[in-house]
Amino acid sequence: MSSKIAHIESELVSLREDLKNHELYKKLNSVDDIKTFMEAHVFAVWDFMSLLKALQINLTTVSIPWIPKKNTNLVRFINEITLAEESDVNKDGVLKSHYEMYLDAMQEMNADCSKIAGFIDKISKGEDVFKSIDNLEVHNAIKDFVTYTFKIIDTKEDHKIAAAFTFGREDIIPDMFLKIVGETTLKSNKKFDNFIYYLERHIELDGDEHGPLSLQMIEELCGNDDKKWQEVLEVAKESLQVRINLWSAVEEELKSKNEPILA
Repeated sequence: MSSKIAHIESELVSLREDLKNHELYKKLNSVDDIKTFMEAHVFAVWDFMSLLKALQINLTTVSIPWIPKKNTNLVRFINEITLAEESDVNKDGVLKSHYEMYLDAMQEMNADCSKIAGFIDKISKGEDVFKSIDNLEVHNAIKDFVTYTFKIIDTKEDHKIAAAFTFGREDIIPDMFLKIVGETTLKSNKKFDNFIYYLERHIELDGDEHGPLSLQMIEELCGNDDKKWQEVLEVAKESLQVRINLWSAVEEELKSKNEPILA
């Protein structure tokens, strides 16, 4: 690990600890609790793909005529992640995107998919992402999360997009998902089969492969440019904070749902 990466990792310790030890994980104690979590988290599962696609568009060639890119390390890395995220093998051996696997898990436990489906329908018909999420009847923390993602994408600055992708997603997924798998008492419930598979698949991919490779991507994109390294740190902190805010919003919703009604 380079000294620059080590510095960023040290600067993020507090935020990562806040995320890793968030009270939300201890409150996922029923099927309804998990459903509430998934109905919010699915937006993060979806918008991750746009971060990935922004990097694929910028760092590989996706236009005609094809022109070779100088940094084939980045080309290979992004294409490998895209392959896994867009067409991985689900628990039944069927090729599906991770987003579709997540929807399958939601449907398996009868979670409400209508809001994310309505949102996807609107943008698939050409409606602006910012307008669509702003008009959607979801918690403001979900709106803030998606809005932040697309504001970073709109910068068209590869190192910033890579920072949100790496430090806001790939580098923290194993910690977060291990906590969910470890805290929930419902792993033996068959309704959770697809969800547990999704979590464990990400722990495997992001911990062993994608996380370390994404850190290399940051190093290659920033090089010796101190300004870029500082901007990466700023985006990394912001990305973690919007995730913490999203978790806190779900925790508050669970708390309000599970509070006893006083006679």
